Amino acid sequence: MKRVFPLTHAKIKPARLADSIKHDIKKYLKKERTRELEEGVPFWDFDVWCGVNEDSAFPIRLNEINQHIDEAVEREAQSIFFRIMPKAGVPKAKQ
Repeated sequence: MKRVFPLTHAKIKPARLADSIKHDIKKYLKKERTRELEEGVPFWDFDVWCGVNEDSAFPIRLNEINQHIDEAVEREAQSIFFRIMPKAGVPKAKQ
């Protein structure tokens, strides 16, 4: 998924837009996780980039998505960009 989400609207408050962005991303992740796994792959993992636009995007962790959306709303940004790419998950070694 590669998408720019607007954070301004004439009739919708930014907090509601942030909630809809979070919902859209969760829906995408759920859909991708139900895809058939390749042989030997235990789960799907994701590479996530976030920024104001595609050029300024930087890598973040999957569990930081909501935090970055909330920060963009607080800064009163006009939009937020996300690129989420599925990849084969690799389990961490037990210690």
